[in-house]
Amino acid sequence: MMSPHVRLSLLDRSRTRAGEPDAVALRHTLERARRAEELGYHRFWVAEHHAVPGIASGSPPVLMAAVAATTERIRVGSGGVMLPNHQPLVVAEQAAMLEALFPGRIDLGVGRSLGFTPPVRRALRRDRDAPDTFADDLAELRGYLDGTAAVTLRPRLDNPPPVFVLATGSGLAVAGDAGLPVVVGGPVLDDDAVGDRLDDYRVRTRAAGGEPYVVVSLDVLVADSEAVARELALPEAWALAAARSTGEFPALEPVHPARPLTDRQRAAVDAAVGRTVHGDETTVAAQLDDLLERTRADELLASTSTFDLDALRESDTRLARLFAG
Repeated sequence: MMSPHVRLSLLDRSRTRAGEPDAVALRHTLERARRAEELGYHRFWVAEHHAVPGIASGSPPVLMAAVAATTERIRVGSGGVMLPNHQPLVVAEQAAMLEALFPGRIDLGVGRSLGFTPPVRRALRRDRDAPDTFADDLAELRGYLDGTAAVTLRPRLDNPPPVFVLATGSGLAVAGDAGLPVVVGGPVLDDDAVGDRLDDYRVRTRAAGGEPYVVVSLDVLVADSEAVARELALPEAWALAAARSTGEFPALEPVHPARPLTDRQRAAVDAAVGRTVHGDETTVAAQLDDLLERTRADELLASTSTFDLDALRESDTRLARLFAG
């Protein structure tokens, strides 16, 4: 049983699957959101990726509206909207409209990632060498939401949605200096110094007049055994390995144990699987206890995906039961 003080949430990236139209992935996202609400998850977040074959979600506000409309209570958010791709006013307007339609249920997670490939960056009018304006854009966005900007946001809100900062490294300091909650994922969680970095974030947040709040995000797969859970992690790991080889993140495919891999690809697969928390309930609980102890996190945002939808549903259910005790 996990600590009753730690919340449990889901991030669904609308992963496409080989042989299915992209639209099916979006319908799966809506169905997963409804199940997450039934299982007692705290939040359900969606992602922003552009022109990626393996991900159907390019517009978080549109998908958030669909998720919120098909659910009743669960918080709905973005993990995240990438501020370099948008004008802060437009992001604020979208968040405000969602909050007006679904009051008290909307979260706005924002990040700083650029487009995955040079053609996508050009299409987004983003230059990889452009100055990093994330902190300024974040401040501008918050000004619109809290009513302190020169431009008045419509619809006006008495209680704007909370803003979360997605951070894989230097974003921790940005979130702390802004006094905002932070979502931490990726290699930073494997860093022995992650506890110290999060302590620095907490000091910065309090100095800025905010209340520290740490969400850790990673893939979590719960199955009958560690071997079965590892097999479920392979489709996502293979996709990551393929992306490193081809520069294109592909749709999920079924597990093929005899699939030929180069030494570099096999190393990438093993590394990707190693970054997941996977196993039976006992193994997963122990790994999560260690992670939550090292980070003193307030919330776990599971970003799990696998090709087998039935296995994914079962994993979501088992994970929810761990947190429910």
